[in-house]
Amino acid sequence: MQKTVRKAWTEFIQPLLYRPPQVQVAALPVRGKGKDKEVLLITSRGTGRWIIPKGWPMTGKTDAEAAAQEAWEEAGIKARKVSPAPIGSYRYAKSGAGGIVTPMQAMVYLLKVDTLAKKYPEVSERKRKWFSPEEAAQRVDEMGLKDLLLKL
Repeated sequence: MQKTVRKAWTEFIQPLLYRPPQVQVAALPVRGKGKDKEVLLITSRGTGRWIIPKGWPMTGKTDAEAAAQEAWEEAGIKARKVSPAPIGSYRYAKSGAGGIVTPMQAMVYLLKVDTLAKKYPEVSERKRKWFSPEEAAQRVDEMGLKDLLLKL
């Protein structure tokens, strides 16, 4: 029994716990200023949780450009301006096929929203809604993202 537990620890659990996170890029869409500032959240495809648009870095694009591209595909955001450097990051666990959990780190880029398109690639797969930063922080699950939202 002890040999089985040790093998499970060294071959499965320990590598899962100690592997470095994979990096994604994320857009934090905002409009308005001061007390009128709002954040656009979207639902995830799998669970319907409230999240911000995010995805993988893209060859030929800066991370900021990739974040803006993800915002277009997932939320129909036509960006006015995206911050060239991340405003922060947050960690989360991504569940994959077979129940395998991968540690992730999302680098977050502030995205000033110009307009929202009615038609965009994932329109039938997600909902989108504007929230105050405080209400958005209450809707998301990731603590690091909550902190970023509350700092807006």
